[in-house]
Amino acid sequence: MRVDIVTIFPEMVRQAASASILGRAQQSGALDLRVHDLRDWAENRHRSTDDTPFGGGAGMVMLPGPLFSCVEAITSDAPAEEPAVPVILMAPDGERFTQQTARELSRLPRYVILCGHYEGVDERVRESLVTRELSIGDYVLTGGELPALVILDAATRLLPGVLGNADSPHEESFGTGEAGAEQLLEYPHYTRPAEFRGARVPDILLSGHHGNIAKWRRQRALARTRERRPDLWERLLPLSKVDQKLIDSYDTERAVEPTEPQKDL
Repeated sequence: MRVDIVTIFPEMVRQAASASILGRAQQSGALDLRVHDLRDWAENRHRSTDDTPFGGGAGMVMLPGPLFSCVEAITSDAPAEEPAVPVILMAPDGERFTQQTARELSRLPRYVILCGHYEGVDERVRESLVTRELSIGDYVLTGGELPALVILDAATRLLPGVLGNADSPHEESFGTGEAGAEQLLEYPHYTRPAEFRGARVPDILLSGHHGNIAKWRRQRALARTRERRPDLWERLLPLSKVDQKLIDSYDTERAVEPTEPQKDL
């Protein structure tokens, strides 16, 4: 997967993307990350990428010229017979980024991410250059670099071979379904020691019985989703007979032992 990120702070992106999963993905060749300094396409000697807004008002607006020139240069090597390279703008009023969006991006051979700044970009960029606008939440950040890195990380870790365990992306929260399908929060995890400051790991996880462990994990994932994300829970209803039995069993256990010391939710 090739990703081109356009920014006025290229080192910020390069440094963050050089570590951990993103760094290893680049070393293995799974991710071809190219970071571009928008100022290289500025049209004056001051390397300006922004100007004051027409009509007045606070703040600055990113110029259309450098953005168009940069993207056109980046995508000039794309074969004419193939679909146009997607151009994604990070914008607080964009489409909400989800795990499903990450899956969609991980399946693309390449795309461009534009990091906005100031009051935003000239509207003509959004109308004629950008193909998709994404937001990572209902808040405003200084620039689009951090959201771009969030999206890059979420999509890259879904690429084949990037994570050590091929099952990892499927067992995580939001990782169990496509759009419109089942999405559960992840079940609780435990590791050594088996007892820590009086709190024990659930016995079933030490039993070695993989079938029972799978049922326990499914039960806890259902219960955690019901408690923490009612919106996701509503999408699961009505439950299958198997899942209904698991959640009924969970409720019965909690009713019998309301002061159970093991806190796995």
